Amino acid sequence: MRICEEKPELDDLDPFERQAAQRRLRAQHYVPRLRGDQFFSHESAVALLGGPLPLVRHEGRPVNGMTLPVHVSTAGSGPLVRAKGIAHHRAQTSAATFEGIGGARIARPEIAWAQLGSWDLLDLVALGDYFCRAWRTGYGRPDAGRRPMATVDTLRATIASGRRVGIQRLRQAVDLVREDSWSPRESKVRCHLVLAGMPEPELNHDVYDAGGRFLACVDLAYPERKVAIEYQSMLHHSRYAADVERIAALRDAGWTVIEVSAELLARPVDLVDRVRRALAASR
Repeated sequence: MRICEEKPELDDLDPFERQAAQRRLRAQHYVPRLRGDQFFSHESAVALLGGPLPLVRHEGRPVNGMTLPVHVSTAGSGPLVRAKGIAHHRAQTSAATFEGIGGARIARPEIAWAQLGSWDLLDLVALGDYFCRAWRTGYGRPDAGRRPMATVDTLRATIASGRRVGIQRLRQAVDLVREDSWSPRESKVRCHLVLAGMPEPELNHDVYDAGGRFLACVDLAYPERKVAIEYQSMLHHSRYAADVERIAALRDAGWTVIEVSAELLARPVDLVDRVRRALAASR
């Protein structure tokens, strides 16, 4: 199981990554105080596993992750943690964990996911996609053959194994989890389309020109209509020139490319309408 280590250059990270890195630092500071029957859980486990977390804001601004609570679960009937800055939880003694930083126990991905039924549906799907990603072979794809952290089956079995907060939301989310999403924003774009009744797009689809030359791996695609959907991240400047050329090559090959910004993602009705019009025009 891979665990994300501390990232010292926090200023280079986008707000989501920065807050997650700060959560990891908070958890790492608490490691010496964990008892043998305790483990990191909920959002703290997700941060340590490198998973996508909802951005916590105050008055519209991202909060410092060092001020957010560390989530510690006690397995069985032992005393709960009573300390400032700690969110304590009770877990079944059968809750699956693994040994992580400094020998501390961390909830396994499927357990951490099942603990978060109070989250928004799309955030749950994005996290499930991250844990269940299949690292397939393909042009330029990293870590081909790496084992996924979890599977849809293990997520489903975990939420069926006991009482869960937000069980209906968890059941809806697990049906939407896919193995080929590469980012939480891709996951959310897909969910907005599917929940609006649109056909489900293919994920991370490789596009070749008529001569068999690789052009691009697009985030979401309707290959039969030659419609591609590309999410442009907050900190995209380092790849800007390459992305411009890649998108130009796709358009030269007859593809319609819809570029999704954070602003458009925040307006899902407009996003769905833009994709619907592109599909209609491609008939």
